[in-house]
Amino acid sequence: MEKKTKVVVVGGTGYLGQHLLQALAGDRYDVAFTHHSCPLPGLLLDAFPHFPSFHVDLETGLGFHSISHHFGQPDVVVNCAALSVPRVCEQDPDSALSINVPSSLVNWLSSSFQTKNKTLLIHLSTDQVYEGVKSFYKEEDETLAVNVYGKSKVAAELLIRDKCQNFAMLRSSIIFGPQTLSPLPKNLPVQWMDSVLQKGDTVDFFHDEYRCPIYVTDLVSIILRLIDRWVLSDDKQMRIVLNAGGPDRLSRVQMAEVVAQVRGHDLSLIKHVSASSVDRGVVSPTDISMDITKLIQTLDISPTSFKDGVRLTLQSESRSHILS
Repeated sequence: MEKKTKVVVVGGTGYLGQHLLQALAGDRYDVAFTHHSCPLPGLLLDAFPHFPSFHVDLETGLGFHSISHHFGQPDVVVNCAALSVPRVCEQDPDSALSINVPSSLVNWLSSSFQTKNKTLLIHLSTDQVYEGVKSFYKEEDETLAVNVYGKSKVAAELLIRDKCQNFAMLRSSIIFGPQTLSPLPKNLPVQWMDSVLQKGDTVDFFHDEYRCPIYVTDLVSIILRLIDRWVLSDDKQMRIVLNAGGPDRLSRVQMAEVVAQVRGHDLSLIKHVSASSVDRGVVSPTDISMDITKLIQTLDISPTSFKDGVRLTLQSESRSHILS
């Protein structure tokens, strides 16, 4: 019988974490996940009854040794946990650093297992590590973050490069897609745009900030390909940084226009405003669109266009409403 790949998902109750757990459910993987909120949502427990869950405090590292004891050494750890709302990071920089710079996770991996190079760390970084003064950043471009969130993620990358023997860091853009099994309290980007445009009121959208939104299923596929590549490699050596974005460079106005076109909403409801006209309590980079050539070539993956991703997202929402 083929040995299962042991995977720990850190931050398994978040948006990406839940989608990843769904993809890992099956015969190929032996999966555990961590959570910070208590109690665990019942919907998650029902969906993944065979996945052990561990309460872990990323700031102190409490809970990691329980994983060693009850689950053993993982082949792969995927770190999806983060304090990812830039405004919140700006208000509480200490928490942003202690959660987003995974010192306790890295210390656990380096101190708990004798065969240290056996575990791959896949870490979710962000496009906000870039300064945002040009289009289509490449992985080797300088990281010059303009806010606390971005700076905390730059610090995380430096720590991982320094302390981890094997890693893959994914600089993710805005992640969009269907709602999770256990619905999250935060607004999901496409669903929010759809709901506000549906009301028939004019809505302000920025026309001068650019990102490369990535469909969540593509990001999950990227992670699965990295896991498989690691498992199949004989020399167990991986140190890679990849821009994980979609194929389209879009402003919020352009994103809203795509949602409106797919849904048949009135395009005149979309009001163009400059990002500089609104005080969001945080400096935001202007253009952090990314060149994803390396991602496509390295993993032989072709990310979904924003329009197709929006269609798939809204079809999924319609199905879930019918089922409920």
